[in-house]
Amino acid sequence: MGYVEDKVVGMPEVFRRIEAPMLRDALRKMILVRRFEESAEQAYMRGLIHGTMHLSIGQEASAIGMTLLLNDDDYITSTHRGHGHCIGKGADPKRMFAEFFGKETGYCHGRGGSMHIADVSRGNLGANGIVGGGLPIAVGAALSIKRQKRDSVVVCFFGDGANNEGAFHESLNFASIWKLPVIFVCENNRYGMSMSVERSTAVGHIAQRAAAYDMPGVTVDGNRLCDVLEAAETAIARARAGSGPMLVECETYRLRGHSKSDRNRYRTREEIDAWGARDPIAIYEQQLLEHGLIDTATVEAMRKDVEAEIASGLEFAQDSPAPDIDDLTRDVYTLNHEMAQRGHQP
Repeated sequence: MGYVEDKVVGMPEVFRRIEAPMLRDALRKMILVRRFEESAEQAYMRGLIHGTMHLSIGQEASAIGMTLLLNDDDYITSTHRGHGHCIGKGADPKRMFAEFFGKETGYCHGRGGSMHIADVSRGNLGANGIVGGGLPIAVGAALSIKRQKRDSVVVCFFGDGANNEGAFHESLNFASIWKLPVIFVCENNRYGMSMSVERSTAVGHIAQRAAAYDMPGVTVDGNRLCDVLEAAETAIARARAGSGPMLVECETYRLRGHSKSDRNRYRTREEIDAWGARDPIAIYEQQLLEHGLIDTATVEAMRKDVEAEIASGLEFAQDSPAPDIDDLTRDVYTLNHEMAQRGHQP
């Protein structure tokens, strides 16, 4: 996996509270996210996928760490860089590939593509191409949960660029007033497109902004799964108990550009390499190995299993049928023409 800057010291306390099979599954999911995105990128370069995509390579610990402890009846809202969130919430890679390829068997029947994958059956309320667009949706879902007196929670992912949008402040304020069961997760990867967070945001840590809305805020190392898990455990328990929202800032880094059209002229190769040396998958794998929670043979078998799943998923996507032109308007919300003719309002 390459050089890892972080040296394992003692077993993180959160590892003592979570069963070993779940901790091993977290590693598999992180590897799956990485290989899914690398394979999608390769398919794009071969001309098999059109449009663009936003890769989260380097951010796997925040996506899996914040979703690992969720139940099937919990929810997430995602972002344009949301493939890891989807897999963390149980999405099937073959249907994700099919969506990328614009096929009928994709999650949104090929209509959504990379930026708009949703799976309501798994509590994934959808990725969003609008910066900060998922914040008010998450708050609405959390309000619904509270009104129904359920103990589900909502994890709302957004990037550092969204913390200066009005929707961010409105959503945190509303959630705090109503003590809603929502966890706001800022994946701070240092850049909103090409704008560094140091130039765009006045506070040193985005989590500091939680104080303005009377909720806890914490900044964690988003490349260390154990640190993300600690924050997730606390935030989820708080939300389930009816104590209201929390803001978690995961400081991480995207090793690829903003999108496939990004020429990466705003950051140095030295910066990218320095963050690459802190690979979240390598750090977590080393922790599991050093604490005897996994062995090298299991890791190798896990990687082979992931490769087989990726190959199967790509084959499924390529062999799947394209959408039928006759279904063009299916699932499109529209005013019934006959009712409109009669003067009825929608």
